[in-house]
Amino acid sequence: MGLAITPDVIGADEDLAREVLAEARSIAPCIFTLDETSEERKTAVSILKRIYADVEDRGSRMVKSERIGSAGVDYADVVSAFDGSRTRALRSLCASTVASGLPVGSFPLERPISRLWPDRGC
Repeated sequence: MGLAITPDVIGADEDLAREVLAEARSIAPCIFTLDETSEERKTAVSILKRIYADVEDRGSRMVKSERIGSAGVDYADVVSAFDGSRTRALRSLCASTVASGLPVGSFPLERPISRLWPDRGC
C-alpha cells in the first residue's frame, strides 16, 4: 500500500494543490491508494502536476469569459482543468488496478421464465 499523494508533491501553493487533489479524488479515488513506486502512481502525479501548473498559470485555457468595457477576465474553476482527456487518463489508472473477470455470485440455473418459454439449446 502506498502513501497518499500530498499537496507538497503537486505544487508550492498548498491551497491550490489541495483543491486539485480534492477534484482528483472525486474523479479517480483509487490514485490515492496506488503503490508509491508504481508507474501508475508516477503517471497520476505527473497528470496532477500538469493540471496544477495550468491552473496556477491561468493561461488562455482557463479563461471563462472576457470583457472589453472596463477590461476584465474571468477564469474557470479548478474542475475545468480536468478536461475530458485528463479525467479519462486518471480513471484509466483506476481501471488498471481493478481485477477484471466474470461477475462473482451465484445465479439460479432454473429460471421461472423457462417454464413458460423453454430454452431450445440455441
